[in-house]
Amino acid sequence: MNDFVRIVEVGPRDGLQNEKQLVSTADKIELIDRLSATGLRSIEATSFVSPKWVPQLADAAEVFAGIQRRAGVSYPVLVPNEQGYERALAVGAEEVAVFTAASEQFNRTNTNAGIEESLLRFEPILARAKADGIKVRGYVSTVLGCPYQGAVPLADVVRVAVRLHGMGCYEVSLGDTIGVGTPLKARAMLEAVAAEIPMEALAVHFHDTYGQALANIAACLELGVRVVDAAVAGTGGCPYARGASGNVASEDVVYMLQGMGLATGIDLPALAATGNWLADRLGRPTGSKTGKALAVS
Repeated sequence: MNDFVRIVEVGPRDGLQNEKQLVSTADKIELIDRLSATGLRSIEATSFVSPKWVPQLADAAEVFAGIQRRAGVSYPVLVPNEQGYERALAVGAEEVAVFTAASEQFNRTNTNAGIEESLLRFEPILARAKADGIKVRGYVSTVLGCPYQGAVPLADVVRVAVRLHGMGCYEVSLGDTIGVGTPLKARAMLEAVAAEIPMEALAVHFHDTYGQALANIAACLELGVRVVDAAVAGTGGCPYARGASGNVASEDVVYMLQGMGLATGIDLPALAATGNWLADRLGRPTGSKTGKALAVS
């Protein structure tokens, strides 16, 4: 396997959507522009969901229109349905993401649809995206546990991931949404999915509720995964799971990868400075240990 790891920065979308402190449109644009200058190649910019459900991202169109898109950087946006896809297309999005869960109950609570119904919703999006030349990334949530049903059978994770890949998602991100996974379980989950989908089409997405995210990522890197989702300053959480903390901090992931001899192309001091800047806007300390260390060093 190659020694380059692509970080998919999800802070502007998955991170901010679960932050209570509202962030201004101007600050969201500045955040993405700052991230673009760090060497990141993938920055999830926003989500075209109903403002009723995610007020934090009600300004999705304004944010996407306002950012300075850099050559060589992709700016995927989340779309829950065809209406969201049309809104994303209208502002010039070139990559979209769709999401479902491996847990039936979580999916119904989060999207008001069962797994099969959510997958059927994606079929017209995938068909239109193919015709429009738009890349589609797929998310599978609750791959290592659900706040409602508890353990999630590996067979369910594999089935949903295979469906998304088969429908045309170029990459499938496997998410421990509530952060309950541990390294051996994370490894077993990835092995099961990679037996059906090429490793180069897979990404991992860990939340850090129990402090296991970096260990989980390291275990998956050993298997060969080379795409990792992370959020600057460790922003985010899961509104449906009590105690679930934010995404693993991008700064901490990059620091670990550098220590493992793996390349990211990212300027770590610039990334940490961006995380500390964002934390100031949120009115709280950064969730990144690396960010805190570099701020005082």
